[in-house]
Amino acid sequence: MHGVNLDQLGRRDPVHYGTLSFDELELRISNFSHELGLEVRFFQSNHEGEFVEHLHRLQGLADGVVLNPGAWTHYSYAIRDALELAALPAVEVHLSDVKGREEWRALSVIGDLCLERVAGKGPEGYRDALERLRAELAR
Repeated sequence: MHGVNLDQLGRRDPVHYGTLSFDELELRISNFSHELGLEVRFFQSNHEGEFVEHLHRLQGLADGVVLNPGAWTHYSYAIRDALELAALPAVEVHLSDVKGREEWRALSVIGDLCLERVAGKGPEGYRDALERLRAELAR
């Protein structure tokens, strides 16, 4: 699941977000999942309520979730509550090194609900997140 402004990859600061477009990122994630024997579905929204509603609908549709809520990570208790309701193994992922940027980006209101936070590895971070989720699902 991709949150706010991630559909603008390729236009955002390449120092933090790289040069891949959003479509290229999803293709790369799809390739990672194929290599790992996982099936993925994608969702992106710039509307917090839609993101929350999608989390509400995951029960019975998915075994786990990899999510990058973008800036919502740092303050959206609505997304936190929806993730808790989804009750699925989750991995938080960020393209940039959120702890090495502005102080407010270090806070994650969803972190305690996630198996792990992968940040600062660019697109490869999604492979790490999928590997962590796969390991959890195999347990």
